[in-house]
Order: sequence, then C-alpha cells, then structure tokens
Amino acid sequence: MEVSTVSPPAISPTEGDDLCEIDVTSVAIDSVTLLICLCGLAGNGAVLCLLQRNPATFYITNLAFANFSFLHFTVPSTLLYLLEELSCSTVVPLVFLKALFPLLLFSYNLGLYLLTFISIDQCTSILCPLWYRCRCPQRLPWVMCALLWALSIAVIVTVTSLCQSQKHEHCQVSLITMYALNLFLFAPAMVVSSTVLLIKVKCGSQQQQPKRLNIVIFLVVLFFLLFALPLSLCNFLQQLGYITVSSQVVFLLACIHSTINPFIYFLAGRCWRPCSMGSLRLSLQRVFEDPEENTAHSDDPAMDTAFPAC
Repeated sequence: MEVSTVSPPAISPTEGDDLCEIDVTSVAIDSVTLLICLCGLAGNGAVLCLLQRNPATFYITNLAFANFSFLHFTVPSTLLYLLEELSCSTVVPLVFLKALFPLLLFSYNLGLYLLTFISIDQCTSILCPLWYRCRCPQRLPWVMCALLWALSIAVIVTVTSLCQSQKHEHCQVSLITMYALNLFLFAPAMVVSSTVLLIKVKCGSQQQQPKRLNIVIFLVVLFFLLFALPLSLCNFLQQLGYITVSSQVVFLLACIHSTINPFIYFLAGRCWRPCSMGSLRLSLQRVFEDPEENTAHSDDPAMDTAFPAC
C-alpha cells in the first residue's frame, strides 16, 4: 500500500510470467493487519453502541467513530491487496484504490485532531477546574468536533485535488504540509497536555474517577505516539527523500493503535464479572462519566439492577 501519494498503485503481475513468487512476509503482514482490524471494528463498535451520548463522552464517541472508520477502510484495501498477492493478478481497478486512500487519510487525521483536543480539554479541566465547570460553554464539544471535522475534510479535499492535478510538485507540497501539521502542531500539543495529566495523576490529590480518566487519556496518547504517529513521520521523511519505508508496516502499527483504544477503556473501568453487555457498559461509565453521575447511578435502584456493582 503506497502512502507517499494519494493513491496507492495496484499490484500487477509481470506479463508473460506463468509462475508467480508470493512474498510470504507481505502476505503475513496483510493477514495480521486484517485480523487486527476485525478485532478493532468489534471493539470500537462496542464503544459506539454502549457509551452514553452526553457532553462528557462526545469527544470519545467521535474518536471511536474515527478509529472505526480507519479500520473499516483498511479492511477492504488490505483484503484486496492480499488477494492480489495470492492470485498474482489485479483484482480491482486502480480508481477504486484512489478513492479509498483519501478516506483512510481523512479518518486518520480526524482521529489525530480529536485526540489532541481531548488531551488539551482534559488538561484544561485539571489546571482550571473552576473556569471549566462554571465558564466553559456547554456547546463546546459540539462546536470543537464540528471544527475538527471541517478541518479534516478541508485538508483531505485540498490534498486530493492537488494530487489529481498534473503537477507533481503541488501534490508533494500538499502532502508535506499535511504531515508537518500532524508532526509539529498536533503531536507536540498532545505530548505537553498528556504529560501534564500524568504529573497531576502522580502528584495531585484527586478523586478516583478523574485519575482513571487521566490515565486512560495518557495511555491512548502514548500508544498513538508509538504506533500511529510513525505513519505521518515516515511519510513526511519519505516525501523529503530521506527514507523509503514499507507502507504495510506503518499501516499495521496505525491499526494496532485504533484497535487497542477500546480495550484500554474497558480495562480501565473493568468489572470482575463475566463479560456481558451490562458489564461492558458499566466499565465505560466508570471511566468517562462524572463522579456526580456515577453517584447518582449508584443511588438509583433501577440503575443498580441494570448495572450491578463491580
């Protein structure tokens, strides 16, 4: 899967060859990627279905949707490349892959932008709790998510339109700008805010729920830096002509990050009970709902019946 341009090239066999050498390593990577994506689709789908829709969880549901979309678009592309590698023939037209790749970049960028603002938002709530509770606009989550969606769409539309033109220089500049924006604006903001969260967890005297939420956000950011950010870093360096990397590996790492997020949520709010829809929903509530909401739920007999204590 070529990531240096907007559209990855199709794999085609050498004309006249009766025999085809199958790249075992490439097939193995694609197979692992496909398996991880399927697990991630189930995990993020569970988060979207079980997490209650309210201002406190609006960012997380949007992040889960971005991760779900990235994995959703990765599955058909990986499956098609796997079939082409095994059959040594072109399975789908190149135009299909050209249409699929911008969707992958869109969902990847959207997840990056959302995660950055989630960490900044939680950092603000810790550093300025009175302002955050009393002065912060109630519609801020909807406004910010709308702006981040608009930014993601604008970036991908610009890059795609420039790369479809006949001038390669315009496409290269647009890709370098997009990756530089990820690396030098959003990633540093993510690192600084998540570091502050970790320090507050270690040194602050907070209640259990904020500590758990801060740790979850820190872990999600950490795994993003380890697994998902290399996609931007490697492609940025590749556009500058410094390195040439295997796109299969960086996409595999990005899929690992999108897949592992739901498991972080569930483990952070884990309930030592047999796995069920009720226990998974309660695990999410223990992480993302406000302490006051958790208290209200614990005082509600109907809620206690639906979601028994861990």
